[in-house]
Order: sequence, then C-alpha cells, then structure tokens
Amino acid sequence: MKIGFIGLGIMGSRMAAHLQQAGHELVVYNRTQSCADELVAKGATRATTPEEVAQQCRLVFTMLSTPEAVEEVAIGPDGFLKALPGNSLWVNCSTVNPSFTMKMAHHAKKMGQRFLDAPVSGSLVPAEKGELIFLIGGDAADVEQVRELLNLMGKEVVHVGSHGQGSSMKMVNNMMLAQAMASFAEALRLGTALGISEEMLCQTLLDGPAAAPFLKLKQQKLLNREFSPQFPLEWAHKDLHLAGVTAYEQNVALPSLHATKELYAQAKEQGFGEEDLSAVYRVFLREEKK
Repeated sequence: MKIGFIGLGIMGSRMAAHLQQAGHELVVYNRTQSCADELVAKGATRATTPEEVAQQCRLVFTMLSTPEAVEEVAIGPDGFLKALPGNSLWVNCSTVNPSFTMKMAHHAKKMGQRFLDAPVSGSLVPAEKGELIFLIGGDAADVEQVRELLNLMGKEVVHVGSHGQGSSMKMVNNMMLAQAMASFAEALRLGTALGISEEMLCQTLLDGPAAAPFLKLKQQKLLNREFSPQFPLEWAHKDLHLAGVTAYEQNVALPSLHATKELYAQAKEQGFGEEDLSAVYRVFLREEKK
C-alpha cells in the first residue's frame, strides 16, 4: 500500500519506519527535509510539499508538533486536503486540543475526505519498539481500515469514540503525565533539602504506591543529569497549555494544571525546552541553571 506520512520528528520518523519495514511504499514530507533522508535512502519517495504527498496517496498520516503546524500542512497554501482524491482518509496522530480536532474533521468532511484523530500514548522508546498505544476518535469503519497499519506501529488500538474523543483522551493523559513528573521533581527537591540522597529517594518513592509507573523510566536521567529528549519539555508545556484552553472552553476549573504549566514555562524560560520533560527538575537545581 502507498502511504503518505507527514511529520518525521522524534515520533513520526520511527512510526514511518515500521510501516516501511513491513513493505509499505511511503511518500514522506517534513519541513526539514534532512529528517526524511534515512527513509528515502531505504526507498521512500520524498515530497517537496504536503500537497505533493496527497497527489500520490489515498491515505495520509500526520505526526506534527502543534495545531498550527497541522493546520498549515492540511489547509495551508500547499496543504494536502485539497489535493487528496475524494473519500481518502487522513489519520492525524498529532497531540492537539479537541476543539481544533473538530475543526479539522469539519474541513476534511467539507472537502469530501474522511478523518481520524489518533494521537499516541508513548514516547521515543515505545515508538522505536512499535509499542505505542493509539487513542482514536472517528468512525469505526475507518478505524478498521487502518488497524493493521496501527498495529505495526503500536501494541494497542483504543477506539475512544467519535471525532475529538481520541484527542480528548490524549489531553487528559498528558496532563496527568506532566503533573506527575513535576510532582516527583518537587518531592526530590524537598527530600534532598532534608538530607536524603537522590538515590535513596528514587529507590523508595519509585517502588511505592504514589509514583506513576513511567517515572521509573526517568530515574537515570534525573540521577545522571542526562536529559536527551524522549518527550521534549516544550511539547509537555504545549499540551498543558492546550488543556488549559480546553478547560476554559468547557468552563472547568483546573487550578493544579495552571500551576504545573507555569513550572514548565519557567523551565522553558531557563533554556530547557528542547530537553526531556524530566528536565523540569533542573528548575530546582539552582547551580545548574543556564
């Protein structure tokens, strides 16, 4: 099958590679063209615009960083939606807010195309291993059309509900994830101020009932001060911002969300945005600030 894939960053490049390894023909686009080099070297076709992707495919995956980036490639001057053959399928794996997802679903329908919001739970390592979890909103028949492909990139497909519900579930998930990381960073800071070693704190807290399971994956990053990105901090901050926007739209009060968002904003301001989200701990390490 010929598949279009737009967005080849930390996640998209690895997702597309699994499709390619399974024998599917890829047409790929990324704003920074060098990100496509490895896939092209293995047989993928490089497109110079998103529109060029759509001219060659009836199925397009997008994996992009922000709503603005998604909107640009979909309905911008060189957008792909207008160039797709009628009744094609767009699967957006980007993490975006639900109201934006509904806007894109509307644009797709207006242009005679089908749409799924299919953000993923998981970061770099699950993407490399093909162990992502897809959280999907959209029609069941469209989910079934791509289930085999999703299973190449992930270990589970969760059809949450109608359009927007996949994005909604991903937003709730990432809100909890960012808050758990921030809470653990604060616990480490207070514990070390009281004279307990980071090693002892990690050993005890991470084996206890209060710690989110994913925090064990961040232990060595924290202890070794090695914050190469698996899930960049700047995108965690973006997701918290979008959750705040959604809370406003829904008239829901989320006070701890806003406090956490400001902590991540502080980390970005100090120059840690391109590091892993666990680098939020560096806000508390005064001697290590840039």
